[in-house]
Amino acid sequence: MDTRTTRRVVLLGAVVGAVAGCSTAAVPYAANEAGQIPDNSNMPAATEGAAMPAAAQPAAAQPATTTGIVLGDVKDIPVGSGVIYTAAQVVVTQPVKGEYRAFSAVCTHVGCILNKIANGTIDCPCHGSEFKITNGAVVTGPAPSPLPKKKIKIKDGKVILL
Repeated sequence: MDTRTTRRVVLLGAVVGAVAGCSTAAVPYAANEAGQIPDNSNMPAATEGAAMPAAAQPAAAQPATTTGIVLGDVKDIPVGSGVIYTAAQVVVTQPVKGEYRAFSAVCTHVGCILNKIANGTIDCPCHGSEFKITNGAVVTGPAPSPLPKKKIKIKDGKVILL
């Protein structure tokens, strides 16, 4: 048996080594170089201005108390739509007047931040996933699962993330 290293064996080893160094795992859109999502839990929230007219944009979030973070004014959340608070990675919707829902603003496909609310859906800019404003369910994939629910409360006309 011939035990010499051939050019074909060397090339095959290089290809296998290169492929082994690559990963097909989904890396969240907001991830750092190590593939980890930064902990933004103590960062104040901001709003996604492109999703609504300037007159309806909520104020920047401010610390409330030890019980939560003020995201904005309840009057700024349109009926049949919502507001995306990108810094807090939360979307708050008002499917019907006086009924508020909150979900993660991180797409369940590969972790992109949702950027638009239109026609009853919360939309992802990366691969076109759409989620219902009523319950966060997937309307259009490739997202494999609904948006996780978030807890909020309405107090003194403010939306507070718990």
